[in-house]
Amino acid sequence: MPECDYCGESFADEDAYLDHLAAGHEGELGRIDRQRVADRDPSDGGGLSLGPVVLVGLFVLAGGLVVWVTFFMGGSDGPSGDGPREIPDDPLLADAESFPSEGADHVSSGSDIDYERIPPLSGPHYLQAASPGFYEETPALGNLVHSLEHGYVVIYYDPGALTPEARADLENLTSTYTERRQAVIAAPHPENNPDAAYVLTAWQVRQDMDEYDPETVRAFLDAFRGRGPENPVR
Repeated sequence: MPECDYCGESFADEDAYLDHLAAGHEGELGRIDRQRVADRDPSDGGGLSLGPVVLVGLFVLAGGLVVWVTFFMGGSDGPSGDGPREIPDDPLLADAESFPSEGADHVSSGSDIDYERIPPLSGPHYLQAASPGFYEETPALGNLVHSLEHGYVVIYYDPGALTPEARADLENLTSTYTERRQAVIAAPHPENNPDAAYVLTAWQVRQDMDEYDPETVRAFLDAFRGRGPENPVR
């Protein structure tokens, strides 16, 4: 059941959600949501009554945004582009890696998604984002990627390597950072034999840690929390 990122209202399906975005949040929509509304076919049953002039205006606006992002924001270096993201010049983030985007398409919940990297850093995802918190079972990756798109940081841990100190710190972070688009999730790594005991992830960015280091975790949060591609708030 899709939930509105702007007001929290829930909807039965994607069509009803897009109708709500067009009618209730026209001036607030981020780049991706604007495109989703603009691409909506009025004949698909939802009935967006946009005339030709309005449609032309939306396409012109979308084109202008692409040009503005490309030439004035560095295009592929930020969360709004498809290329690798810039990593801040911080010694604590020296091991952070940035990867090209795998896209941001929405697919039906339960759909099979073949992510290029595990844990995923971008790509197709489900309509519902995972809620902030400390998890002992891994939520569906399609929900977690939606959370990354919103600007969440998702921290994966190896249950066999999780120390009491690390757990206490992760529980504190996930209960402290709960704001919409700035939240933190901690969950078990989806693979039985992860490459690292802890993996910090944001949209297109990953940093591995063999041992839990609170200072590195906070540097990562400061750099990437709230800076997903959909309506960044920091």
